[in-house]
Amino acid sequence: MNNDLLHIAGRSYQSRLLVGTGKYQDLEETRLAIEASGAEIVTVAVRRTNIGQNPNEPNLLEVVSPQKYTILPNTAGCYTAEDAIRTCRLARELLDGHNLVKLEVLGDEKTLYPNIVETLKSAEVLVKEGFEVMVYTSDDPIVAKQLEEIGCVAVMPLGSLIGSGLGIINPYNLRIIMEQANVPIIVDAGVGTASDAAIAMELGCAGVLMNTAIAKAQKPILMASAMKKAVEAGRESFLAGRMPKKLYASASSPLEGKFF
Repeated sequence: MNNDLLHIAGRSYQSRLLVGTGKYQDLEETRLAIEASGAEIVTVAVRRTNIGQNPNEPNLLEVVSPQKYTILPNTAGCYTAEDAIRTCRLARELLDGHNLVKLEVLGDEKTLYPNIVETLKSAEVLVKEGFEVMVYTSDDPIVAKQLEEIGCVAVMPLGSLIGSGLGIINPYNLRIIMEQANVPIIVDAGVGTASDAAIAMELGCAGVLMNTAIAKAQKPILMASAMKKAVEAGRESFLAGRMPKKLYASASSPLEGKFF
């Protein structure tokens, strides 16, 4: 499995689990959970987390080093294309020209569902400005293809609403999105437990991004370890190919050549 790598924007990763940094009790718990997850890509909400813009406050990058992890600044909390674009530009400044970003433009505070019109608008601008855009979106196959055609390096449809823990509620749309995609499809949002992550990977997703499922578990570090194993097992199961489903039973042992 060492050769089964996740490729995003010209870089290769062994881990297919991407994790966030919000909602932990403190920076030490954040560090330990990320280490237990085995993740190599760590997403950071620029509007909510200090990565250098507030020099007198604790800096997340002191415990999540850019030398060890690929930092993925995101636009969480943005509700307009203008705000999302400005946030990405700020992240590029703070991270010395770093172009890889996670774009999310939300529609409302209650559902945190993506505003697709504003997402498409901001994606076009960011790609033209040289950003490598990984984009959070709905599970609409048409929109997913449009975002790919704009030039996004990964498309990230929701499994269910952010922080809901409801799991993968529309696997059929995800399958359609993956069948037509030429970029990685990464489930973003809605995962609640290890089996949800395994299901996403068994469907053929390139990876899974999560935060709340780990940070709000009763034992976050243990859950991070469980998610690591679930993503790996789901990927291996997908590559192995499941047995066909049948309506009736089929004997496990062959009947030919029986002795009595």
